[in-house]
Amino acid sequence: MKRRNFVKKASFGGFSAIVLSDIVFKDLLPKDYVPLAFQNPDPFKMFHKDPEMVLLNDKPWNMEARAHLLNDAITPNKYMFIRNNGIVPESIDASNWTLTIDGESVKQEKTYTLDALKSKFKSHTYQLTLECGGNGRSEFDPPAKGNQWTVGAVSCAKWTGVRLRDVLEDVGIKSDAVYIGYYGADLHLSRNPNLEPISRGVPITKALQDETLIAYAMNGEDIPLVHGYPLRLVAGGWPASVSGKWINRISVRNKIHDGEKMGGSSYRVPCETVAPGDKVADESMCIIESMPVKSLITYPKSGAVIELGTNFRIAGHAWAGELAVSQMELSIDFGSSWQPCSLKRPVNRLAWQHFEGSVSFPKKGYYEVWARATDSDGKKQPMVLPGWNPKGYLNNACHRIAVKVV
Repeated sequence: MKRRNFVKKASFGGFSAIVLSDIVFKDLLPKDYVPLAFQNPDPFKMFHKDPEMVLLNDKPWNMEARAHLLNDAITPNKYMFIRNNGIVPESIDASNWTLTIDGESVKQEKTYTLDALKSKFKSHTYQLTLECGGNGRSEFDPPAKGNQWTVGAVSCAKWTGVRLRDVLEDVGIKSDAVYIGYYGADLHLSRNPNLEPISRGVPITKALQDETLIAYAMNGEDIPLVHGYPLRLVAGGWPASVSGKWINRISVRNKIHDGEKMGGSSYRVPCETVAPGDKVADESMCIIESMPVKSLITYPKSGAVIELGTNFRIAGHAWAGELAVSQMELSIDFGSSWQPCSLKRPVNRLAWQHFEGSVSFPKKGYYEVWARATDSDGKKQPMVLPGWNPKGYLNNACHRIAVKVV
C-alpha cells in the first residue's frame, strides 16, 4: 500500500500518537499531502529508540538491542526490543477503548472500559522478563527462517496493571476452562481485516498467576504505542508472543487456543530431539511454555581491550522462565574451568537477576569471557547451541564476549 493511502486510512490522532505531537494547522493540509514524518520514517526517532539498536525488519517493525545496551536493572523503552507480527494500529482512542472477556468457558461475557479496569480492580506492579522465543536464532545451522535475532530480544521493564485473574473472577469462569487467547487491534500485513496477524495465549494456570497482568503502564508511564498502548497482556517468563499487544478481547477457552500462530511451527518445537534440517510433522511439535535458563553479559562491551594485571569487572543479567537462577559462573578458558560470581535475588518472581564478578588474565593475548547460569532445578546453560528446531527457538547457549589483553 502506498504511503498516501496509509496516511488517508490513519486518523490524525493515531499519527499524533506516533510523532508524540499535535499536528498544528492539520485542517490546512493539502489534499493527499503526506507529512514529512511519514515520507521516510526513522524508526529510531518514531519509536524513541537508541540509535545503537539494530533494525531487523520494517514490515513488520522488529528491532533488537545490543548486549551492552541492556545493562540497566530496569529496561527503559529506548533499549527495549520490538517484535511485531502485523501493523501497529494506526488509530487509537484510549478514551473509548474496551476489553471484552468472552469464550466457551465464561459464565457471562463482559466488556470493560479502560477507566473501569483501573477503578474497579486493584493495580499491581511487577518487573517482568520478556524474551522473544526466537532470541538467538541467528546461530542455528542450518539457518532457521525468521528475524535473525542475536542476543538482544529480551527486556525486563516494570509493568503496572490489573491481574488477569481478578478480571476473570469478576466475569466468572467455568470448571472446563483450560486456556485463554488474546485478540488485538494490530492489522495483518495484507491489511485484510478478516486475517489475524497473531492471536496466542496461555493455559488457564498461567493466566491465573499473580504476575499475569492486563497492563496499562510501563516504567510508570503509559505503555509506548509500539509496545501495546493502551492495553497489553504481560505474562513474564514465557515467550513474549503470549504477551499480546493492543488487546481488546480475551477469550476463555475449553480447549487449547487455536488462534493465529498457535499451530504449525509457530512458537513450537519438536517434542523429541531431531537431526538438524529434519522436517517435523505438526503432531510432533510442542508449544513453548516456560523459557529456558539464560544469561547475558551487559558490561563490558564485547571487544574490550585491557592492560595485563587489571582486575576485570563483568556484569549482566540472568533469568530462567518460571524458575529462579541459583548460580552464575564465568570462564576465561572456553569452558574448561568455571569460577562463581555474585548473584542477586530477583526483585519479584519472573524478574531477571543481576550478577557481577571479576576475572584476571594470566598473560597478554585474546580471550573470551563466557557466562553460565544454573536454574533452581539444577539445569545449566549449554556451552554450545542446543537442539536444532525448524524455527530456531530457545537458543540459550552461554553468552560470550571477546577481550584483548595488552
